[in-house]
Amino acid sequence: MATVELTKENFKQKVDASDITVLDFWAPWCGPCKMFGPTFESVSENHPDILFGKVNTEQQQELGAHFNIRSIPTLMVIRENVLLYSEAGALPKPALEELIGQIRAVDMQEVHAEVAKMQAAEA
Repeated sequence: MATVELTKENFKQKVDASDITVLDFWAPWCGPCKMFGPTFESVSENHPDILFGKVNTEQQQELGAHFNIRSIPTLMVIRENVLLYSEAGALPKPALEELIGQIRAVDMQEVHAEVAKMQAAEA
């Protein structure tokens, strides 16, 4: 699957419909973002079952604010509506592929149980 442009209008629908979402927060004026773009696109073609979404922080300031984006590029990975990874900076292709492998290996039953415990403790 090629990358998809995500906006505040389609974000929830697209992310909810995908088991795993990899997000690239970027801006057109950002040099490192431009360098990372082809890597992100290339890796997306290797994983047609994963949503690779690009969020232009210039046009989608509300999404950038919602995710507390302070520098770009920022890469985030959401699985089953749980944010599992968030890090500023571009990754080389092998590191991005390794990250995806690690995300696939996460035991989501354990993650959801831990999230439920944390929510219960806060209530």
